[in-house]
Amino acid sequence: MRLREAIRLVWVLSKRRYGAPRIYQELLRLGWQVSRPRVARLMRSMGIASQLRKKWVKTTDSGHRYPVAANLLDRRFSPGQLNQVWVSDITYLPSEQGWLYLTTVMDLADRQIIGWALSRTLSAEQTSIAAFNQAQTKRRTAPGMMFHSDRGSQYACSEFTNLLRKYQLVQSMSGKGNCWDNAPAESFFKTLKAELISHTGRFNSYQQARTALFEYIESWYNRKRLHSSLGYKTPAEAEQQLKHKLQQAA
Repeated sequence: MRLREAIRLVWVLSKRRYGAPRIYQELLRLGWQVSRPRVARLMRSMGIASQLRKKWVKTTDSGHRYPVAANLLDRRFSPGQLNQVWVSDITYLPSEQGWLYLTTVMDLADRQIIGWALSRTLSAEQTSIAAFNQAQTKRRTAPGMMFHSDRGSQYACSEFTNLLRKYQLVQSMSGKGNCWDNAPAESFFKTLKAELISHTGRFNSYQQARTALFEYIESWYNRKRLHSSLGYKTPAEAEQQLKHKLQQAA
C-alpha cells in the first residue's frame, strides 16, 4: 500500500475526524516510517483535513443560591491512578425537536467517559445524577475521591451534593466563569462537536442523537481515538496500562 493510500484509509476509518497529528501517530502504530511534516504536506496536496471547530452555546447556570465548593482540583489534571478524580460537564446539542442536553463524567487518569446521560431537560435528576449513577455502576468510587465540575445548579443542588456525601466523595468546583478550571471536560465537548455534530448537523430525534452518541463515545472515543494527553494512546489502552502498573505495585 502506498503512503497516500494509507493516509486516506486512516482518515476515512476515523470518519474524517483525524488531522495530521493523529494520522501520523496512527501510521507509526501501523509500522510506517514517516515524518509528521510529510504527512501534513501530503494531506494538503490530497485536500483532506480534520473537521473544523466552532464555538457552541454554554450551559452553566451559576446564578443560583446553592452553596458552591472550593476549587480543590486547581487544574491538576494528571492523577496517577484511576478513580482518584472524576470531572463532569453539561452541553447543549441541537435537534429538530428542540435542544438536548448531554452530561458526561470523565475519569481524569485515562480520560475515559465512564458515565453519560442525554436528556430533554436540565433537571439534576436527568443530567448530573443520571450520568454519575452510570459512572458509579461502571467504576466503583472510594471514599475521598474527588468529583469536579463547574458551578452549575445541577451540581450545586442538594439532590446532587447529598449523593456525593452518600459515597463520601470530595466535591470541587471551578472558579466563577473560568472554563479552564474544567479544561478536560470542556475539551471533550469541543472534540465531540467538531468530530460528530459538525458532521451530522442537527439531529432528527432524541433516539437518533442517543444512537450517534453511543457510537461516538463507547465505540470511537473510549476505544479507538488516540488522545494527545495520553501520549497518543486510546483511553482504553491507558486504562489497561494503569491497571497493570497497579497490579505490579501490589
